[in-house]
Amino acid sequence: MEAILFIGIQASGKSTFYQQQFKDTHIRINLDMLNTRNREKCFLETCLKTQQPFVIDNTNPQPEDRKRYIPLIKEQRFKVTGYYFQSKIEAAISRNHQRDPEQQVPELAIKHTYSKLILPTYSEGFDQLFYVQQQPQKQFLVQEWNDEI
Repeated sequence: MEAILFIGIQASGKSTFYQQQFKDTHIRINLDMLNTRNREKCFLETCLKTQQPFVIDNTNPQPEDRKRYIPLIKEQRFKVTGYYFQSKIEAAISRNHQRDPEQQVPELAIKHTYSKLILPTYSEGFDQLFYVQQQPQKQFLVQEWNDEI
């Protein structure tokens, strides 16, 4: 089974990418929808118990954030794949302003997440990593991870 962790600032294309690539094969776990860490944990544990592939569609900017998931996932023998979304802050802020008002996040929140963003590494427990760049027209360029990116 596969568990996917998205890594990137708000408005970097994570949820759109999920809709395009994984909505038919993986359950989406998203703190914005579930509202509490307890609900998120219960949902995650259910996916693990039932061997359901899933995507954790949160910002996960630091290794400590990702550590909340990876050991639990590995314990259940799921493959852990990470997708790092290129994070140009100006483009993310611009995309955020194009969202419906109720879906916009405060610009300060985007800047705060950006300030603490740390690139993922295989040493965190990932089995596979990808680098994602959002292109025009909500298209995405996905590349295998290269530590020099």
